[in-house]
Amino acid sequence: MFSGLDVAAESGHAVAITGPNGAGKTSLLRLLAGLLAMEGGSISLEGGDPELTLPEQAHYLGHRDALKPALMVRENLSFWRDFLGGGKSDESDALAAVGLDHVAHLPAAYLSAGQRRRLSIARLLAVKRPVWLLDEPTSALDVTGQAAFAAIMTGHLAGGGIILAATHTPLGIAVRELRIGGAA
Repeated sequence: MFSGLDVAAESGHAVAITGPNGAGKTSLLRLLAGLLAMEGGSISLEGGDPELTLPEQAHYLGHRDALKPALMVRENLSFWRDFLGGGKSDESDALAAVGLDHVAHLPAAYLSAGQRRRLSIARLLAVKRPVWLLDEPTSALDVTGQAAFAAIMTGHLAGGGIILAATHTPLGIAVRELRIGGAA
């Protein structure tokens, strides 16, 4: 897959992982999220909770939206909050932040692709975790949704969070680029 890769991200900073399709951007994020096993090397999170692994302190937002179509929008968010161990916070703030508070009562099956992506983003807000691993996070978002997500990412970074994002397009925030693979 890749070798000799050294990635560092500091509190309050974002890294855009770029490169051609098939270069390993998604695989790198999945390794960091604990979804793929490493053959060698190490991963560490300095300053995090020493009792938890990196995957337990990170959100992974992948290509698939991980939503249950039959559940209402609010129920989907509640499910992920409970599953990921979040506090009993009100999902209304997270849904409002992504512009979905007006459809909270609808089944997720009724949402457009962009709305489904925004509901997945709401999960990042409903359960606080310091590291966000984002795979093509702006896919399916319109210009307004991209700007709103840039503001959400800026807020996460301002609070000391870390973002590593595999992307082919600008994220709308300041990033350090890590290019893997050959020329696109």
